[in-house]
Amino acid sequence: MQNASESSLVGEEYEVEVGPVAHGGHCIARTEEGQVLFVRHTLPGEKIVARVTEGEVDSRFLRADAVRIIEASKDRVEAPCPYSGPGKCGGCDWQHAKPGAQRRFKGEVIAEQLQRLAGLTPEEAGWDGTVMPAPGDKLPAGEVPAWRTRVQYAIDTEGRAGLRKHRSHDVQPIDHCMIAAPGVTELGIEKQDWPQMATVEAIAATGSSDRQVILTPREGGRLPLVELDKPVSVLRVDERDGGVHRVHGRAFVRERADERTYRVGMGGFWQVHPQAADLLVKAVMQGLLPRKGDMALDLYCGVGLFAGAIADRVGEKGAVLGIESTKRAVEDARHNLQDFERVRIEHGKVEQVLPRTKITEVDLIVLDPPRAGAGKQTVKHLAALGARRIAYVACDPAALARDLAYFREGGYRPRTLRAFDLFPMTHHVECVAILEPVKKDA
Repeated sequence: MQNASESSLVGEEYEVEVGPVAHGGHCIARTEEGQVLFVRHTLPGEKIVARVTEGEVDSRFLRADAVRIIEASKDRVEAPCPYSGPGKCGGCDWQHAKPGAQRRFKGEVIAEQLQRLAGLTPEEAGWDGTVMPAPGDKLPAGEVPAWRTRVQYAIDTEGRAGLRKHRSHDVQPIDHCMIAAPGVTELGIEKQDWPQMATVEAIAATGSSDRQVILTPREGGRLPLVELDKPVSVLRVDERDGGVHRVHGRAFVRERADERTYRVGMGGFWQVHPQAADLLVKAVMQGLLPRKGDMALDLYCGVGLFAGAIADRVGEKGAVLGIESTKRAVEDARHNLQDFERVRIEHGKVEQVLPRTKITEVDLIVLDPPRAGAGKQTVKHLAALGARRIAYVACDPAALARDLAYFREGGYRPRTLRAFDLFPMTHHVECVAILEPVKKDA
């Protein structure tokens, strides 16, 4: 019997031809023995030398990095970021690909997930196959959009700020993150020492000049005196219960979308790309086409972004129920939507709260679930409510495809699907699917 060190293939190198892109920011290749390689830092069609980073002789697949390019793809560019590459920062997946190629790869992944998990062609999903850049993000090869309004820096044992390496707790110290938004960069996090800290998260609101840092100390660590290059409020994560507490300044930032201001407290969820909130609201409203007097559900509603947009459009005789599991987000949503009499926000998990509401019929539904998706039971419940239209906002194409298959079982099909590149340089992509009931034959 082989021991672990004998069976490990880490460090082994293979000369391979690279196949298609796969979900997760890598491409597929095979060794001469037929073992599958998931290779980062390469592109479809290239001939490379791949060095194994994870896996053993009998592993179902191996993970690897492209450490030498023998024949390069025409889509390859020199990575603009000095911290991108094998063994370096794991934050970006496609620094080495032209922007148009990145969007094409994301489209190929969406198409593959739809076919494999939902049995849908792009045409059947109502999708034209394109992934659209956000306004202002269409830049020449070699230029990087500075879009990330929230960056969590990992702090190494010497107190230096950096970012995690791929699938690792190791820290790559950096002096600048190219995809960080100007409002994050101007704080100067990377120029400071952060002794006794585990992470420092920086938030730059796009709807205001609000700036915030959230400090997570190492066990027993003392908070440093925070003196950054711009005015900033400071919060800390409690090492005992994981709660977030205000140290000084506001406990929230003010964001803006759809001509409304939203309070987002204690580092709560808000779309990271500065254009994302407006862009997604527009896509959802164009798909749902709310009418005066409609009754709507906003599930996984966060601080009330979609609930507010729908409430604006359904008028005084309409009503919106939002459900959100994070207590602070519920408080913020109630604050943000307090001027709408017929908006109610319930606290709890969707799968638990929704049945308790005893709602049997709605006109419209919007759901923006976490990366794992809504799941079979929740989708089954939603399909039974008879909504005229359902808007599904998805940050993971695999979860979207699984849930679309469940919706089909419940009598709903995609009317349209749109995909947006709201995470340039990474493998992530945002989709908005609009569903409607399948027409029954007379």
